Amino acid sequence: MAENKTQRNDGDVMAYLESVSNKRRREDSLVVLKMMEEVTGEPAEMWGTSIVGFGSYHYRYASGREGDFMLTGFAPRKAALTLYIMGGHERYDELMARLGKHRTGSSCVYINKLADVDLDVLRELIRESVDYMRGANHIAGD
Repeated sequence: MAENKTQRNDGDVMAYLESVSNKRRREDSLVVLKMMEEVTGEPAEMWGTSIVGFGSYHYRYASGREGDFMLTGFAPRKAALTLYIMGGHERYDELMARLGKHRTGSSCVYINKLADVDLDVLRELIRESVDYMRGANHIAGD
């Protein structure tokens, strides 16, 4: 059975974030790091080589495939700051409408710079997503 490519590891989160060459993206990442630590009550951990994740949940597909993945996280990508809103951002339409300038894709919210969004709304979006994931039964396809 195939494992998820993105695994939690013991990489150094701060060293990774300090290596981000775009100054604004690096500074925005530190703000999101603090926000996600506060919301989740979990320490930041590296997932794969370029994702900072917080907490975890266990999932199982109807096929029997199962694994663990982060509750929430982010990646300071070249094109945008990518936030992982697990469970899908679609369930948070009202918050997304008030968030500010962003793009979406599956469970990702792409933000060019934090100055483009309402940080209080972002914090609530992360909180609601984490609360949902902590309470959900993660059996896909059932």
